[in-house]
Amino acid sequence: MQNFEYYNKTKIIFGKGTEKQVGSETAQYAKRVLLHHSGGSAVKSGRLDRVKDSLKQAGVAWVELDGVKPNPRLSKVYEGIEICKKEKLEFVLAVGGGSVIDSAKAIAIGALDDGDVWDFYQRKRKADKALPVATVLTIPAAGSESSISSVITNEEGNLKQGVNEECLRPVFSILNPELTYSLPPYQTACGIADMMAHVMERYFTKEPNVELTDELCEGTMRVMIRNARKIFSGGGEDYNPRAEIMWAGCIAHNNLLNTGRIGDWGSHPIGHELSALYDLAHGASLSIIFPAWITYNIKEDTPRLARFAAKVWGVDGAFYDYEQAALEGVFRLKNFFRSIGLPVSFADAKIETSRIGEMAERAVRFGPVGNYRKLNKNDVEAIYRIAAE
Repeated sequence: MQNFEYYNKTKIIFGKGTEKQVGSETAQYAKRVLLHHSGGSAVKSGRLDRVKDSLKQAGVAWVELDGVKPNPRLSKVYEGIEICKKEKLEFVLAVGGGSVIDSAKAIAIGALDDGDVWDFYQRKRKADKALPVATVLTIPAAGSESSISSVITNEEGNLKQGVNEECLRPVFSILNPELTYSLPPYQTACGIADMMAHVMERYFTKEPNVELTDELCEGTMRVMIRNARKIFSGGGEDYNPRAEIMWAGCIAHNNLLNTGRIGDWGSHPIGHELSALYDLAHGASLSIIFPAWITYNIKEDTPRLARFAAKVWGVDGAFYDYEQAALEGVFRLKNFFRSIGLPVSFADAKIETSRIGEMAERAVRFGPVGNYRKLNKNDVEAIYRIAAE
């Protein structure tokens, strides 16, 4: 087990009706805020009005910026930075899912910087300060509500890049599972794939003697799978499975499951290229790439991949050798994704194969990706080709 330091400052306020507390919580930090959201369902459902009422009662003024899209755009970030500087705003409040939260974090960095915020995403500079960010989560998926991560898409060149800095971790996040009842099934499914990928990126490690976090990862994934099936079998407005999924998504990416181990994080940049070039939902890109990544790596560490099959998918090792067990685990992972309406191949997502070489080159533009196994351009291209089968 590796030495580690674990710290997570985000205050989690979880449960029914908790969005009514957003005003009193925000007032502890600022009296003038940027209220950032996507519009659409947040407005139509009345969620945004409840947030505004709470802010008003607490004496918090706001300037509103909506229009965030999936795979959040750099142009919207620039717009938010300009507003924060012009209006002298002190805080960014995100109402939405991972795209809104990631956009809010990028705005929070840029609001305190005189340069181009995209420099941080291009790894030209490191971010060490940002306006405080808080969230009212409406889509459990990215785990951005308590993480240090932000991923943004630059429309010029269709580049999708991320930043991971402690200054981006939200000061508080409000998680009310009731706010997820109205999510379309596909959006719910993409969120589940995203949070499962966050656990799998940590689970696939070469670090020995990490028994506790192995068990935590496996248990978290089993909870996700079991409750996803409940939601998709008619429990869309059943509070308990929605609550389990929302809390699991938060745990998946607050780095508790990464303690003492070095995760992989190869599948995410490989999937980002599908999102960047084809505007594919992040979760859908991962439901395509992760089974292919596992298949490509089976001979690299067959016992670990066989354990994943046994502990997460219930594959009985008595009937398989390690490699067969691992392949059966991939088969069950793909069937699960299909059962909730997600693509597991290029063909499912109607993605062409002619740009595989280009995507592989883009995925490794900063060097090899992944820690479980360092992947160069040829490796990434091979994974795309498995996904294209």
